[in-house]
Amino acid sequence: MSQSVKIKNALISVYYKDNLEPIIHELKRLGITMYSTGGTETFIRNLGADVVAVEDLTSYPSILGGRVKTLHPKVFGGILSRRSLAGDKQQLEQYEIPEIDLVIVDLYPFEETVASGAGHDDVIEKIDIGGISLIRAAAKNYKDVVILASKDDYTELAEILQNQGGATTIDQRKKFAQKAFNITSNYDTAIFQYFNTQDPMPVFKQSIQTSYALRYGENPHQQGTFYGNLDAMFTKLHGKELSYNNLVDVDAAVSLIDEFTEPTIAILKHTNACGVASRSFIKEAWIDALACDPVSAFGGVIIANDEINAETATEISKLFYEVLIAPAYTDEAVQILLGKKNRIILVRQRVELPVKQFKTLLNGVIEQDKDLVIEGPDQMTTVTNRQPTAQELRDLHFANKIVKHTKSNTIVFAKNNQLLASGVGQTSRVDALKQAVIKAESFGFDLNGAVMASDAFFPFNDCVELAAEAGILAVLQPGGSIKDQDSVAMCNEKNISMVTTGVRHFKH
Repeated sequence: MSQSVKIKNALISVYYKDNLEPIIHELKRLGITMYSTGGTETFIRNLGADVVAVEDLTSYPSILGGRVKTLHPKVFGGILSRRSLAGDKQQLEQYEIPEIDLVIVDLYPFEETVASGAGHDDVIEKIDIGGISLIRAAAKNYKDVVILASKDDYTELAEILQNQGGATTIDQRKKFAQKAFNITSNYDTAIFQYFNTQDPMPVFKQSIQTSYALRYGENPHQQGTFYGNLDAMFTKLHGKELSYNNLVDVDAAVSLIDEFTEPTIAILKHTNACGVASRSFIKEAWIDALACDPVSAFGGVIIANDEINAETATEISKLFYEVLIAPAYTDEAVQILLGKKNRIILVRQRVELPVKQFKTLLNGVIEQDKDLVIEGPDQMTTVTNRQPTAQELRDLHFANKIVKHTKSNTIVFAKNNQLLASGVGQTSRVDALKQAVIKAESFGFDLNGAVMASDAFFPFNDCVELAAEAGILAVLQPGGSIKDQDSVAMCNEKNISMVTTGVRHFKH
């Protein structure tokens, strides 16, 4: 196997020419013959370097508006020929094909064109054919050929050319090939996803190019990586890097806060809300959110949907928290918040979030649509003699938003746009209710006149009976149990309201 290969001929045809100039100067200095097309050929000539047009190599013009330029045996033969095989060398000599030892080619900006909202015809024209074929051919023949498929690698190649006299090692070529196949596979996935929208094929494909190495996963003995562009979503003002568990909580926080339009603050611990309140002013929202469960709030994730001002920042700074997220902060608030070490302060940017979610499971992956619906008063059907009041309907709507984002089995108590208590992640609904009652009492909340929401139906009437004894006046559940009427009858007996939504919000 050849370990070191001296570059004699290079094919260069790129869309992005940023930082390409140093490579051209090095190739010229080393006396390497350059072949090129179109705009890249002009770019090379303007730098004072000699270049051979691909059309002169192939004796065939670029046709079909540039759709066919390099798809020719004199190009691909020179790339794919195996230098160690006498038969390949003989054929190159027979057909006057130069060995091409370096290929610098990138791809049309397909993903960028889709993201720009361009029309279908424009998107289709950005599906690269010649470029991706050249990249795959050169990467396949990495034992003899260097492939550069991204402008991000221009500097590295320029240094290799300068330091190694135009020669490359097998390890360098293999590394460039690895990068190239990553680019082509990502490109093909993007194209497939574009086509796989109407009548989609039941296949699972994901390709994310950006990644962040995390300190560890859920626990220190587990390795963790985030794949995605965090910088597009958050501007970090202060603090250490987000951990795996931070990211899980931040994801839950973002999903929850997006349910609310009025000034709202939510505090989350282990993905569950331990405090939520909506008020006319963000400071009041913070005070009432913290009152829900100040014990669990310690070390939690705080998220707001309104600007954090100095007064609010002063109050928040009294608590130890892991992460604070808001769409904006006043200058005074930032100075106050920066006074605390190791607090992560994030400014949230508005980006389009995925509508699908998936996770590994057993020997495969499960995927589903995100739960993007929420039932308000218009979707609530009263099934009891007592009708809920207008305020109770508003509170039921508020509670339903929190239920949707809380681990099952869950019960949520709310009153006047404030979470009073919740029972989360219990193996029975009655245990969740009892937990919520105990928590409400421990933090001094009077449940008289409050409402209760459940993520699923009541298979027995015991939850309704316990809720009535605690002072609950209105209950929300999806309905659908064969014993629904037992719970309705208990509500009527206790003179409390019950509404059903027809929609279940399990969260496992």
